[in-house]
Amino acid sequence: MNNKQKGHNFKQLFYYMIVRKRIKLKYLFSNKVNNKFLFILSPPYCGSTLLNSLISTSKYVSSNNEIGTREGQTLPEVRHIMFGKDRWNKDVEYSWDFIKKNWMKYWDQTKPILLEKSTPNIIRVQSIKKTFQNSYFICIVRNPYAQVEGIMRRNNASAEYAANFSIKCLEYQKYNIETEKNLIFFTYEDLCDNTKQVASEIINFLPEINKLNIHTLFKAHNFKTKNKMAIKNLNKEKIKKLSKKDLAIINKIFQKNIELLKYFKLEPEPLGPGSISYPAFEEIINSSLKSLYFLMTFPNFFSADPGGL
Repeated sequence: MNNKQKGHNFKQLFYYMIVRKRIKLKYLFSNKVNNKFLFILSPPYCGSTLLNSLISTSKYVSSNNEIGTREGQTLPEVRHIMFGKDRWNKDVEYSWDFIKKNWMKYWDQTKPILLEKSTPNIIRVQSIKKTFQNSYFICIVRNPYAQVEGIMRRNNASAEYAANFSIKCLEYQKYNIETEKNLIFFTYEDLCDNTKQVASEIINFLPEINKLNIHTLFKAHNFKTKNKMAIKNLNKEKIKKLSKKDLAIINKIFQKNIELLKYFKLEPEPLGPGSISYPAFEEIINSSLKSLYFLMTFPNFFSADPGGL
């Protein structure tokens, strides 16, 4: 760890200490209320930071983390438990009582809605419900090609890995939608293209939220800028960044899971006019290699002198 990283970590720890002390001080003057726990269930790179920021515009909502990706799993007391390499292993059991105890230090319990959005929560809904009574869930997915682009770019992952991970996330979300009652579902596209309607759905789901400011500028993570920007659908720009070769690999995986994509009203992305699919590209290369081998083995086969023929 270099000095710059150490300085950044120190600033974060100092910030979190101030947050905890500020909340403690508030309890001297304001009473805690009966809380509802609101969990955003979102795969990575699907708009959860934007959604968390939007919901946090309500003065009746408290998020347990208001910096970075705004995820409770990165808070210092629980990071070693929740943010390890095994965080996407559904068989790993967490000490949710310990996690809740520490998250409560960061939630302002004078507000009725306590918000959390760690992405691996999509595989741990049942465990969460056992510890967080009075819990509610907002489930969101995104065009998987845009998600795959994010996984590849941010994690230096292959198209194959990213596409398979995206499918696994859709499987978890399908299960959550079908099994959880206290849940509403919409897409990233709905959030960006029909923001007013989605905001109304959220308020109808939890009236305590009361009001959301859909016109504010948000500093959600995106590839365009580190500055604040209005809610905008970035899918087209992200998908354009995928190469035709990667797109073909992704499509091959998505075609095998076409029914799952149809469940979310998604379709494989066309490769574009004049483009060639990856399997076809492979076939051309293999054919060319065979031809080259033949010419090297029989160099005089296409000689101008027909010989005895």
